Amino acid sequence: MDQFYMATLSISILAISIAIWFIKTSLQAEPKTPPLPPGPRGLPILGYLPFLSKNLHHQFTDLAHKYGPIFKLYLGTKLCVVISSPSLVKEIVRDQDAIFANRDVPIAAYIFSYGANDIAWSPQNSQWRSMRKVFVQEMLSNKSLEASLGLRGDEIRKVIKDVHSTNLGKPIYFGELPFRTQLNVVVNMLWGGIIEGEEGERIKGDSRAVISKIIDLLGKPNVSDFYPGLAWLDIQGVKKEMESCVESVDRIFDAVIDEYKRKLSGEIKSEGKKDFLQILLELMEKRDSEMSITQTQLKALLMDMVVAGTDTTATTIEWAMAELMNNPEVMAKAQTELSDVVGLDNIIEECHLSELKYLEAIIKETLRVHPAAPLLVPKCPIQSSIVGGYTIPQNSKVFINVSSIQTDPTIWDNPMEFKPERFLDDNEKWDLRGNNFNYLPFGSGRRICPGLPLAERMSMYFLASLIHSFEWKLPNGEKLDMSGTFGIVLRKSTPLVAIPSPRLSDSKLYM
Repeated sequence: MDQFYMATLSISILAISIAIWFIKTSLQAEPKTPPLPPGPRGLPILGYLPFLSKNLHHQFTDLAHKYGPIFKLYLGTKLCVVISSPSLVKEIVRDQDAIFANRDVPIAAYIFSYGANDIAWSPQNSQWRSMRKVFVQEMLSNKSLEASLGLRGDEIRKVIKDVHSTNLGKPIYFGELPFRTQLNVVVNMLWGGIIEGEEGERIKGDSRAVISKIIDLLGKPNVSDFYPGLAWLDIQGVKKEMESCVESVDRIFDAVIDEYKRKLSGEIKSEGKKDFLQILLELMEKRDSEMSITQTQLKALLMDMVVAGTDTTATTIEWAMAELMNNPEVMAKAQTELSDVVGLDNIIEECHLSELKYLEAIIKETLRVHPAAPLLVPKCPIQSSIVGGYTIPQNSKVFINVSSIQTDPTIWDNPMEFKPERFLDDNEKWDLRGNNFNYLPFGSGRRICPGLPLAERMSMYFLASLIHSFEWKLPNGEKLDMSGTFGIVLRKSTPLVAIPSPRLSDSKLYM
């Protein structure tokens, strides 16, 4: 009996020793996972949803002051992480860019992008790389932009002529001017004059209304995104509305594609300048090519250009003009530069833009104070990652608060003051290509906005032309509202209304 007891005791001691050793080595082999970032408490089930304000970028800035440059909050069942410092942005868009290259795709964006088949919302894969390559090399390369220089000049001169002939001394909704011009430029680059006359104007008119609606829906908080289990109910009707918008645009695309094929069947040029649509149609026929695309991807690329390529640029120009009218001393400096470089007996040409350093600084300052996408497009890590000493779980929604970074008083002197001069010194340091993490209005890394080259040219060209050709004033008694309305694009809360008067020395320059 004593031997049995001793044997049992020995076995027990050995088992306990082995267990202790196993636990100890396991803990040493698997270090403790860093915690989630700090953040505000929400309500059960609802999370922080009931406490969200209309201007989300400002609210996220306030929360960062309390919880730090990286914090979390639950929106419904969705874990969201907000980044508000340049050093942490670098970790995401450069050090771990491959992990954070995918998007968190809301339902509205999924429908808009034909099932995440475009450049903006597609997951990063070989198809996305092919589409981006086509887009950058064929549509927005320096060669392509130089080839379409005359087209942009024609559209700018059309709007100058229109304002002079029909709107002098009358209030104008200013934002309509760059929107219409940018839409015409984009459409002509995409499919040229394949549909002209009244039918072409009707298509552009239909596009204007639906583009505005699409942008609104893309920025509208949707319960279905926060509670995927309830998505089938479409409680707010966002899915239904976006499907209706996309169907409208899809009919336009089908009409244009059919007309293009009908007119050019058997005659498609192999030499000379091709419209972007022609290039896409040719790639669609090359099934064995690594750069081949499907018809769905073709339409998704067109959607990116027509919607994103139009609204964001027009919005930036409207903000820039509002700032100039709100800061007359800046307007005076800009017009003096234009008078010196171009002259009041001449019209703006695109070749003048490289000499207009102060105007370039105005555009950069506008994008600093009023970034088109203040939270960029949310990212979605493909695996759990550690950023700033905290764990960001796989499939969480990651916001980069560009608005907060670009108005941070520890980075910028008097950040809320509109001061273009801050961009005149060391201009290369402040390019728009996301190389400086203190300033990234178009994003950074592999998912930087591919439409940047066209947006940069058109913003400067249009603004320069309008303030060189006309003097502008507010209607009598009106005050300038500089507040913005948050969405996927940050628009002015109140559209800018202004009255033009001629500035050039000869009325023939407006013809």
